[in-house]
Amino acid sequence: MGLKIQTLKDIRICLSKELQGTYPDPEISALARIIIKTLPETKQLHRIYDPNQPVSSENLSHITQYINELKEGKPIQYILGSTEFYNCKIRATRATLIPRQETEELVDLIIRENKAYKGNIVDFGTGSGCIAIALSKYLSGSSVTGTDISAAAIDVARESADLNNVPVNFLKDDIFNPVEILSLKTGIIVSNPPYVRNSEKMIMHRNILDYEPDIALFVDDSDPLIFYRKILEIADTILLPEGKVYFEINEAMGSEMIDLMNRFRYSETKLIRDINNRDRIIKGKKNG
Repeated sequence: MGLKIQTLKDIRICLSKELQGTYPDPEISALARIIIKTLPETKQLHRIYDPNQPVSSENLSHITQYINELKEGKPIQYILGSTEFYNCKIRATRATLIPRQETEELVDLIIRENKAYKGNIVDFGTGSGCIAIALSKYLSGSSVTGTDISAAAIDVARESADLNNVPVNFLKDDIFNPVEILSLKTGIIVSNPPYVRNSEKMIMHRNILDYEPDIALFVDDSDPLIFYRKILEIADTILLPEGKVYFEINEAMGSEMIDLMNRFRYSETKLIRDINNRDRIIKGKKNG
Protein backbone atom coordinates (compact mmCIF):
# COMPACT_ATOMS: atom_id res chain seq x y z
CA MET A 1 0.00 0.00 0.00
CA GLY A 2 1.28 3.45 -0.90
CA LEU A 3 -0.21 5.27 2.09
CA LYS A 4 1.03 4.69 5.60
CA ILE A 5 -1.79 4.38 8.12
CA GLN A 6 -1.10 6.27 11.32
CA THR A 7 -4.55 7.47 12.44
CA LEU A 8 -8.20 6.42 12.11
CA LYS A 9 -8.64 9.05 9.41
CA ASP A 10 -5.93 7.39 7.35
CA ILE A 11 -7.93 4.15 7.23
CA ARG A 12 -10.69 5.83 5.21
CA ILE A 13 -8.18 7.57 2.94
CA CYS A 14 -6.26 4.35 2.32
CA LEU A 15 -9.39 2.33 1.64
CA SER A 16 -10.56 4.93 -0.87
CA LYS A 17 -7.23 4.74 -2.70
CA GLU A 18 -6.87 0.96 -2.65
CA LEU A 19 -10.48 0.01 -3.42
CA GLN A 20 -11.34 2.66 -6.00
CA GLY A 21 -13.03 0.93 -8.92
CA THR A 22 -13.77 -2.18 -6.85
CA TYR A 23 -16.43 -0.66 -4.58
CA PRO A 24 -18.57 2.50 -4.90
CA ASP A 25 -17.56 5.38 -2.62
CA PRO A 26 -20.49 5.02 -0.15
CA GLU A 27 -19.60 1.34 0.32
CA ILE A 28 -15.96 2.24 0.93
CA SER A 29 -17.07 4.64 3.66
CA ALA A 30 -19.21 1.88 5.19
CA LEU A 31 -16.26 -0.53 5.07
CA ALA A 32 -14.08 2.02 6.83
CA ARG A 33 -16.65 2.38 9.62
CA ILE A 34 -16.90 -1.39 10.02
CA ILE A 35 -13.14 -1.82 10.21
CA ILE A 36 -12.74 1.02 12.70
CA LYS A 37 -15.39 -0.57 14.92
CA THR A 38 -13.31 -3.76 15.11
CA LEU A 39 -10.39 -1.97 16.78
CA PRO A 40 -10.30 -2.61 20.55
CA GLU A 41 -9.98 1.05 21.44
CA THR A 42 -13.10 2.02 19.46
CA LYS A 43 -15.52 -0.69 20.59
CA GLN A 44 -17.29 1.36 23.25
CA LEU A 45 -20.89 2.04 22.27
CA HIS A 46 -21.91 5.62 21.44
CA ARG A 47 -18.32 6.83 21.52
CA ILE A 48 -17.44 9.67 19.16
CA TYR A 49 -14.24 8.62 17.46
CA ASP A 50 -11.36 11.06 17.17
CA PRO A 51 -10.20 10.83 13.53
CA ASN A 52 -6.67 11.68 14.68
CA GLN A 53 -6.56 8.81 17.16
CA PRO A 54 -3.39 6.76 16.53
CA VAL A 55 -3.58 3.22 15.20
CA SER A 56 -1.35 0.75 17.04
CA SER A 57 1.15 -1.37 15.12
CA GLU A 58 -0.76 -4.51 16.14
CA ASN A 59 -4.00 -3.14 14.72
CA LEU A 60 -2.22 -1.89 11.62
CA SER A 61 -1.28 -5.46 10.67
CA HIS A 62 -4.94 -6.50 10.92
CA ILE A 63 -6.09 -3.51 8.83
CA THR A 64 -3.50 -4.25 6.16
CA GLN A 65 -4.72 -7.83 5.94
CA TYR A 66 -8.36 -6.66 5.71
CA ILE A 67 -7.53 -4.30 2.85
CA ASN A 68 -5.60 -6.97 0.94
CA GLU A 69 -8.53 -9.39 1.20
CA LEU A 70 -11.04 -6.70 0.22
CA LYS A 71 -8.97 -6.00 -2.91
CA GLU A 72 -9.38 -9.67 -3.82
CA GLY A 73 -13.16 -9.24 -3.59
CA LYS A 74 -13.65 -11.11 -0.32
CA PRO A 75 -16.70 -9.74 1.56
CA ILE A 76 -15.89 -7.90 4.79
CA GLN A 77 -18.30 -10.18 6.71
CA TYR A 78 -16.26 -13.26 5.79
CA ILE A 79 -13.03 -11.42 6.58
CA LEU A 80 -14.24 -10.52 10.07
CA GLY A 81 -16.07 -13.81 10.60
CA SER A 82 -19.32 -12.23 11.73
CA THR A 83 -21.93 -9.63 10.92
CA GLU A 84 -24.86 -7.84 12.55
CA PHE A 85 -28.43 -8.80 11.70
CA TYR A 86 -31.46 -7.31 13.44
CA ASN A 87 -29.37 -6.56 16.55
CA CYS A 88 -28.02 -10.11 16.60
CA LYS A 89 -24.41 -11.16 16.03
CA ILE A 90 -24.28 -13.78 13.27
CA ARG A 91 -21.28 -15.90 12.36
CA ALA A 92 -20.23 -15.45 8.74
CA THR A 93 -18.45 -18.27 6.93
CA ARG A 94 -18.42 -19.40 3.31
CA ALA A 95 -20.82 -22.18 4.28
CA THR A 96 -23.65 -19.64 4.48
CA LEU A 97 -24.98 -16.56 2.74
CA ILE A 98 -24.27 -13.15 4.22
CA PRO A 99 -27.51 -11.81 5.73
CA ARG A 100 -29.01 -8.90 3.77
CA GLN A 101 -31.04 -5.84 4.72
CA GLU A 102 -34.00 -7.17 2.73
CA THR A 103 -34.10 -10.20 5.00
CA GLU A 104 -34.13 -7.90 8.02
CA GLU A 105 -37.27 -6.36 6.53
CA LEU A 106 -38.83 -9.83 6.32
CA VAL A 107 -38.00 -10.51 9.98
CA ASP A 108 -39.29 -7.10 11.03
CA LEU A 109 -42.62 -7.73 9.30
CA ILE A 110 -43.07 -11.09 11.03
CA ILE A 111 -42.26 -9.63 14.43
CA ARG A 112 -44.60 -6.64 13.99
CA GLU A 113 -47.49 -8.83 12.85
CA ASN A 114 -47.09 -11.56 15.47
CA LYS A 115 -46.06 -9.83 18.71
CA ALA A 116 -48.28 -12.00 20.90
CA TYR A 117 -47.59 -15.25 19.05
CA LYS A 118 -46.78 -18.20 21.33
CA GLY A 119 -46.65 -21.13 18.90
CA ASN A 120 -44.09 -22.83 16.67
CA ILE A 121 -42.19 -21.17 13.81
CA VAL A 122 -40.31 -23.09 11.09
CA ASP A 123 -37.59 -21.41 9.02
CA PHE A 124 -36.85 -23.42 5.86
CA GLY A 125 -33.33 -23.11 4.43
CA THR A 126 -32.11 -21.41 7.59
CA GLY A 127 -28.50 -21.01 6.39
CA SER A 128 -26.68 -18.80 8.88
CA GLY A 129 -29.71 -19.03 11.15
CA CYS A 130 -30.19 -15.26 11.10
CA ILE A 131 -33.98 -15.37 10.61
CA ALA A 132 -34.57 -18.10 13.19
CA ILE A 133 -32.30 -16.45 15.77
CA ALA A 134 -33.86 -13.00 15.41
CA LEU A 135 -37.37 -14.43 15.65
CA SER A 136 -36.44 -16.46 18.73
CA LYS A 137 -34.98 -13.35 20.34
CA TYR A 138 -37.85 -10.98 19.62
CA LEU A 139 -40.79 -13.41 19.70
CA SER A 140 -39.61 -14.99 22.90
CA GLY A 141 -42.89 -16.79 23.55
CA SER A 142 -42.49 -18.82 20.37
CA SER A 143 -40.54 -22.01 19.65
CA VAL A 144 -38.36 -21.74 16.55
CA THR A 145 -36.99 -24.50 14.32
CA GLY A 146 -34.51 -23.86 11.50
CA THR A 147 -33.93 -26.50 8.80
CA ASP A 148 -31.23 -26.78 6.16
CA ILE A 149 -29.75 -29.45 3.90
CA SER A 150 -26.19 -28.29 4.70
CA ALA A 151 -24.56 -29.73 7.82
CA ALA A 152 -21.93 -26.98 7.67
CA ALA A 153 -24.64 -24.30 7.65
CA ILE A 154 -26.39 -25.93 10.61
CA ASP A 155 -23.10 -25.86 12.56
CA VAL A 156 -22.70 -22.12 11.86
CA ALA A 157 -26.31 -21.43 12.82
CA ARG A 158 -25.90 -23.25 16.13
CA GLU A 159 -22.79 -21.22 16.92
CA SER A 160 -24.72 -18.01 16.23
CA ALA A 161 -27.64 -19.09 18.41
CA ASP A 162 -25.16 -19.69 21.25
CA LEU A 163 -23.59 -16.27 20.65
CA ASN A 164 -27.00 -14.66 21.12
CA ASN A 165 -28.07 -16.95 23.94
CA VAL A 166 -31.38 -17.84 22.26
CA PRO A 167 -33.03 -21.24 21.90
CA VAL A 168 -33.44 -22.52 18.35
CA ASN A 169 -33.92 -26.13 17.27
CA PHE A 170 -31.82 -26.72 14.14
CA LEU A 171 -32.54 -29.74 11.94
CA LYS A 172 -30.57 -31.09 8.98
CA ASP A 173 -33.23 -32.17 6.51
CA ASP A 174 -33.98 -31.98 2.79
CA ILE A 175 -37.23 -30.41 1.65
CA PHE A 176 -37.13 -32.59 -1.47
CA ASN A 177 -36.97 -35.72 0.70
CA PRO A 178 -38.28 -34.55 4.07
CA VAL A 179 -38.15 -36.78 7.13
CA GLU A 180 -38.04 -34.96 10.47
CA ILE A 181 -39.71 -31.85 9.04
CA LEU A 182 -42.95 -33.75 8.46
CA SER A 183 -43.38 -34.40 12.18
CA LEU A 184 -43.53 -30.68 12.94
CA LYS A 185 -46.72 -28.70 13.47
CA THR A 186 -46.46 -24.94 13.16
CA GLY A 187 -48.47 -21.74 12.91
CA ILE A 188 -45.83 -19.77 10.98
CA ILE A 189 -43.54 -20.79 8.13
CA VAL A 190 -40.84 -18.48 6.86
CA SER A 191 -38.21 -18.95 4.18
CA ASN A 192 -35.62 -17.07 2.19
CA PRO A 193 -34.79 -19.90 -0.24
CA PRO A 194 -32.56 -19.80 -3.32
CA TYR A 195 -34.29 -17.55 -5.85
CA VAL A 196 -31.65 -15.98 -8.13
CA ARG A 197 -32.01 -17.41 -11.62
CA ASN A 198 -28.85 -18.74 -13.27
CA SER A 199 -29.36 -16.22 -16.07
CA GLU A 200 -28.98 -13.40 -13.53
CA LYS A 201 -25.41 -14.37 -12.60
CA MET A 202 -24.04 -12.01 -15.25
CA ILE A 203 -25.27 -8.94 -13.35
CA MET A 204 -23.92 -10.00 -9.96
CA HIS A 205 -20.75 -8.71 -8.28
CA ARG A 206 -17.77 -11.05 -8.13
CA ASN A 207 -17.64 -10.86 -4.32
CA ILE A 208 -20.93 -12.77 -4.37
CA LEU A 209 -20.13 -15.17 -7.19
CA ASP A 210 -16.61 -16.01 -5.95
CA TYR A 211 -17.36 -16.38 -2.25
CA GLU A 212 -20.99 -17.07 -1.35
CA PRO A 213 -22.37 -20.63 -1.72
CA ASP A 214 -24.11 -21.27 -5.04
CA ILE A 215 -26.44 -23.82 -3.43
CA ALA A 216 -28.00 -21.08 -1.30
CA LEU A 217 -28.39 -18.59 -4.14
CA PHE A 218 -29.26 -20.01 -7.54
CA VAL A 219 -32.11 -21.84 -9.21
CA ASP A 220 -32.59 -23.11 -12.74
CA ASP A 221 -34.44 -20.72 -15.04
CA SER A 222 -36.72 -23.54 -16.12
CA ASP A 223 -38.24 -23.85 -12.61
CA PRO A 224 -37.34 -20.78 -10.52
CA LEU A 225 -40.11 -21.36 -7.95
CA ILE A 226 -39.18 -24.95 -7.15
CA PHE A 227 -38.26 -24.25 -3.51
CA TYR A 228 -41.43 -22.26 -2.82
CA ARG A 229 -43.58 -25.00 -4.33
CA LYS A 230 -41.91 -27.71 -2.26
CA ILE A 231 -42.27 -25.69 0.94
CA LEU A 232 -45.95 -25.09 0.23
CA GLU A 233 -46.41 -28.81 -0.40
CA ILE A 234 -44.87 -29.51 3.03
CA ALA A 235 -47.05 -26.76 4.50
CA ASP A 236 -50.10 -28.80 3.46
CA THR A 237 -48.99 -31.28 6.12
CA ILE A 238 -47.39 -29.21 8.88
CA LEU A 239 -48.99 -25.75 8.77
CA LEU A 240 -51.98 -25.39 11.06
CA PRO A 241 -55.32 -24.00 9.78
CA GLU A 242 -55.14 -20.20 9.60
CA GLY A 243 -51.35 -20.52 9.76
CA LYS A 244 -49.19 -17.97 7.96
CA VAL A 245 -46.37 -18.18 5.42
CA TYR A 246 -43.79 -15.48 4.78
CA PHE A 247 -41.34 -15.67 1.87
CA GLU A 248 -38.51 -13.49 0.59
CA ILE A 249 -38.69 -13.57 -3.20
CA ASN A 250 -36.99 -12.58 -6.43
CA GLU A 251 -38.22 -9.10 -7.34
CA ALA A 252 -38.97 -10.29 -10.88
CA MET A 253 -41.26 -13.12 -9.76
CA GLY A 254 -43.97 -11.30 -7.81
CA SER A 255 -46.91 -12.11 -10.05
CA GLU A 256 -45.78 -15.73 -10.44
CA MET A 257 -45.59 -16.07 -6.66
CA ILE A 258 -49.12 -14.70 -6.27
CA ASP A 259 -50.33 -17.31 -8.76
CA LEU A 260 -48.49 -20.05 -6.85
CA MET A 261 -49.99 -19.01 -3.51
CA ASN A 262 -53.45 -18.94 -5.12
CA ARG A 263 -52.96 -22.47 -6.48
CA PHE A 264 -52.27 -23.65 -2.94
CA ARG A 265 -55.46 -21.85 -1.84
CA TYR A 266 -53.91 -19.24 0.44
CA SER A 267 -55.94 -16.21 1.41
CA GLU A 268 -54.94 -12.67 2.36
CA THR A 269 -51.99 -13.02 -0.02
CA LYS A 270 -50.01 -9.81 -0.18
CA LEU A 271 -46.93 -8.74 -2.10
CA ILE A 272 -44.73 -6.28 -0.19
CA ARG A 273 -42.05 -3.97 -1.55
CA ASP A 274 -38.71 -3.48 0.17
CA ILE A 275 -36.88 -0.27 1.03
CA ASN A 276 -35.68 -0.07 -2.59
CA ASN A 277 -39.29 -0.30 -3.86
CA ARG A 278 -38.81 -3.82 -5.22
CA ASP A 279 -41.22 -6.74 -4.79
CA ARG A 280 -39.39 -8.66 -2.06
CA ILE A 281 -41.81 -10.32 0.39
CA ILE A 282 -44.99 -12.29 -0.07
CA LYS A 283 -47.25 -13.50 2.72
CA GLY A 284 -50.46 -15.46 2.96
CA LYS A 285 -52.77 -17.39 5.29
CA LYS A 286 -53.70 -21.05 5.00
CA ASN A 287 -57.42 -21.68 4.58
CA GLY A 288 -59.27 -24.24 6.64
